[in-house]
Amino acid sequence: MSSSQVITCKGVVCWGAEEEWKVEEIQVDPPKGSEVRLKMLFASVCHTDVICSQGFPFPVYPRVLGHEGVGIVESVGEEAKEWKKGDVVIPLFLGECGECENCNSEKTNLCLRHPLSFNGMLPDGTSRMSIRGQTLYHLLSCSTWSEYTVSDANYVLKVDPDVALPHASFLSCGFSTGFGAAWMDSKVESGSSVAVIGLGAVGLGAIQGARVQGASTIIGVDKNGMKKDKGEAFGMTHFINPDDQQSYDNADSKSIAEMVKDLTGGVGVDYCFECTGVTDLIDQALEATKVGKGKALVVGEGLNPFVQITFLNLLMGRTLKGTIFGGLKSKTHLPLLLHKSKTKEIQLDELLTHEMKLEDVPKALEILKQSNCVKILIKI
Repeated sequence: MSSSQVITCKGVVCWGAEEEWKVEEIQVDPPKGSEVRLKMLFASVCHTDVICSQGFPFPVYPRVLGHEGVGIVESVGEEAKEWKKGDVVIPLFLGECGECENCNSEKTNLCLRHPLSFNGMLPDGTSRMSIRGQTLYHLLSCSTWSEYTVSDANYVLKVDPDVALPHASFLSCGFSTGFGAAWMDSKVESGSSVAVIGLGAVGLGAIQGARVQGASTIIGVDKNGMKKDKGEAFGMTHFINPDDQQSYDNADSKSIAEMVKDLTGGVGVDYCFECTGVTDLIDQALEATKVGKGKALVVGEGLNPFVQITFLNLLMGRTLKGTIFGGLKSKTHLPLLLHKSKTKEIQLDELLTHEMKLEDVPKALEILKQSNCVKILIKI
């Protein structure tokens, strides 16, 4: 059911790193070959959208923002045989062929055949979006902040329509990334100790993932004291606000690693998840883990391309590892999380703090600064 019609619709466009987001009238081409065109229903705001608009990892402009969302298939390319009009789907930024070396490995979720794309193009090297005749770049194969978008069918996941669709949007990146980091990437053991730095949606996902895995000590770290209640709702056992423990002149101030060790008898935690993308905190996360066997995971991303690590922190047997999408294989593991959401095994209602229409998305940057903001739902 391919459509040959170009659709004119609204989308949120970023024109440059220092430019304000703008809701523009854009054109979305019909799907080619193995592609599907989606009518977006809901989307959500993730930290990744913000830093990608600022040029991470490459400054590609103009681009249509958004990579979390859920929609329905509007039309399909002639080779997209398994999809039909009306299917409820999540656009994915990471594919899973199920056949390549990485897909057959339990060590990684980074498919070699359908990889993570940073160049702003679909797999054939072209875009399906434009504005006034100028090419628009996609964001991570998704561009969900648009009334319509086009994805390669290998980067689309069918969703049970009985799943709460706002929850499906939340699970398409942020929360799942944190949950997966504790569940699939680290495989946190029952009775272990965990620290999570940064209690946004990713960090709260890591807390709940650790709780589901049976961690006995789960320490949340955030400068926003309002995140304490949120953390506890997802399974946090202890809370550290670094600002509450700083002396007036900083003479006796403790590092985050020291504060974590104070709560763990001086030894640190088994696992520490750094979810802010602040590069200085990566070394703190590593130092907060146990000598000889501690593991720190870099879950959040930031604009600084380089990280400085204390040599001794690594030399003493600790492990530092990065993760994309928390190690989740998009078509194997994401359906399991969607089912857990449907059966209320994981609670996502606590994430939603703000709602807005697509035309109001440029205001999202200011809302994200509010102390009570966790997740913004975009109703399209």
